[in-house]
Parts: sequence; C-alpha cells; structure tokens
Amino acid sequence: MTYQFRTPNILLAVLAALGVAGCDRGQSDATGAQVGAPPAIVTVLSVKPETVILADELPGRVAAFRTAEIRPQVGGILEKRLFEQGAEVKAGQAMFQINSDVFKAEVGSAAAVLQRVEAGVARAQGKFDRAKQLLPSNAISREAYDDTVADLAQAKANVAEAQATLQRKTLDLEFATVRAPIAGRTGPALVSEGALASVSSTNPLAIIQQIDQVYVDVRQPATQIDVIREAARSGQLDDASKVPVTIFAASGKAYPVTGRALFSDISVDPGTGNVTVRVEVQNPDRILLPGMYVRARMPRGVKHNALLVPQQAVVRDPAGAPQLVIVDEHKRAARRVVGLGEIVDRRYIVTSGLQAGETVVVQGQERAKNDAVVETVPFAAAAAQAID
Repeated sequence: MTYQFRTPNILLAVLAALGVAGCDRGQSDATGAQVGAPPAIVTVLSVKPETVILADELPGRVAAFRTAEIRPQVGGILEKRLFEQGAEVKAGQAMFQINSDVFKAEVGSAAAVLQRVEAGVARAQGKFDRAKQLLPSNAISREAYDDTVADLAQAKANVAEAQATLQRKTLDLEFATVRAPIAGRTGPALVSEGALASVSSTNPLAIIQQIDQVYVDVRQPATQIDVIREAARSGQLDDASKVPVTIFAASGKAYPVTGRALFSDISVDPGTGNVTVRVEVQNPDRILLPGMYVRARMPRGVKHNALLVPQQAVVRDPAGAPQLVIVDEHKRAARRVVGLGEIVDRRYIVTSGLQAGETVVVQGQERAKNDAVVETVPFAAAAAQAID
C-alpha cells in the first residue's frame, strides 16, 4: 500500500486559519483602542475682564524744567567767578563779583544827601511851627504862613526822594554781586574774569538749568490729534494722566524714573504738523540731561472691562479669520471666529465673539477637534511647570 503525505497543504490551511483569527483580533483591538482613546490634553485660560492701559512708545527729547540766564543788573568789571562750572548751585548763591568801588561811593553820597535834606526838614518844621503860633495874632501875613507850609512839604519831598535814591544805590551795590535766580546745575562761564559786564549785552554770563525735574517732549504724528481729542472727550485722558510714563534709552533699557503726561500741555509744530505732548519727570539722580533723545511709553487712554488672550491662543481659519478654541462646561471644544483689537503686553484685546468667564485654549489647539472632549490644564500652572 502506498501512502501519500499532504503535509504542505495541511500546514497552509492551518496558517491561513490562524492568520484570519489574528486579523480579526487586531481589528477588534484597534476598534477598542479607538473607543477607549483618552481625551486630548490642552492648556486653557479662563478669561476675566481687566482694566488695560493703552499706550504707544514714541520718541522724545529731554528739556530742563527751568532755565535761567545769568545776566548783570549793573555794569562793571568782573572781578571774580564765585562758582564751580558744571556744579549744582542754590537759589541766591553768589555767582560773579563785579567791582563795587563805584557803587560804595554812590551809596555814601546818597546817604549824605539824605542827611542834608533831613536837616532841611527840621529847619522847615521849625519855621512852620513859629508861623503857626504868630498867625492868630496877625503877627505875620497869611502869605508868609503859606510859604512855611510849602517849604515844609518841599523839604519832606526832598527826604523821600533822597531815601529812594539811597535805596536804589544800595541795590546797585547789592547787584554788584551777581546771584543765581534759581537752583540748578550751571554750565560753563560764558564771560571771563576781567571782562566788562554790561546790562545791555545780549550774551549771558552763565546759564543755570534745573534738572531735578525735567520735561520730555514727546512727538506724535499729526493724525494722533484726533485720537487725543476723542480720548479727552471720553474722559480717558484724565485716567491716562494718572498712569506713570516709562522712559527708555535708545538701547531699549528703561531708566529708573517715571513721568506724568501733561495732556493739558499739547502743542502742534506749525512746520511739521506733529503733535507734542509734554511729560514731567522726577529726576533726582540727574540721570536725564537736557538735549538727550529718549523714548517714552505714553498712555493715551484706559480701557475698562477688556477681555485679553495670549497671542498664541489665536489661530486662523483658511480664509485668515482669527479664531479661538473655546471649551465649555462639559469639556467640549469648539472653534469660534472672534474680533481682535490691538496688542497689549503680547496679548490681544478681543473685541467681539468672546464673553467674560469663558475658557480659551492657549496651547494644543491642533489637538482639540470640534465637539471633542478635552482634558484641560490651567495656563498658569503649565507656565510654572515650564519654568521649573
């Protein structure tokens, strides 16, 4: 008897059966994986209303709070400079000394004149008193009595004139010492010792600038005048004037000083049409010097109850319209077209399409499909973890 072995055929059948079973099990596992897939994890932020300062960073130039030119009030030879150039001086401090010999002599002369006319008053007073006693008995004429009255009045007028002259000559002597009219920092002396100081000269002896406070004149485009006027009408400038103005160097580094915008002091340059707003800055350490070019972050209004979202929270649809992914109370995500305003501190002001208290996806928008359930992580906590 001859046996025929069909082992290959049997093996193929067994392997085929196992393969079918394996495929069925794989499909079942895949289906199970799809059904039991965990929700996508997204980082979210609950939007709350805020008060936002609207500001622009603009160029400006530093100007002294006050500037005074030192000029002589009397003429004469400058004997001595009494201050250190570039140093701080106090109001009333002596700056220059003009030769005072002539003024001292004039004071002495005026004092002598005053003594003489005062003696004349005494003499006229005596004549008047005697005439007054003689008049009732007709021992003197009425005309003679009237002359004594006039002489006494003239003598008193001479005294008043002499007193005024002495006062003026005394002032001239005081003016021979030229003093600082304000406190501040001096520049270089513009006239040397030995020069003739003249009241009519157009050149000052020196210049003092008060810089413990300074102004920063900030220039804005002419188109901003309408924005400023509207902000003034709406009352936003009143709020903005209370907001500190930050001053920056050309390098972008902020100076350790703050200013206050004087929106009442707005001017327009007739040459360029630019609007200039003056900022008053406290400058106790004299960091800012007149003439320096700086940049100022200028408040132009305050927006209350503003809704802001981080820039990375905004996505765009194929048409370029801005969208936010909103997560409702059931943890379901939905995309929504919104309106965006300006950017403040790397955050968009949302002008439409968003309500206070809603939850916005900040990171992971691509994983949050429409109507899909998501797992949320607070944005602040995620940021803290990233820093750690």
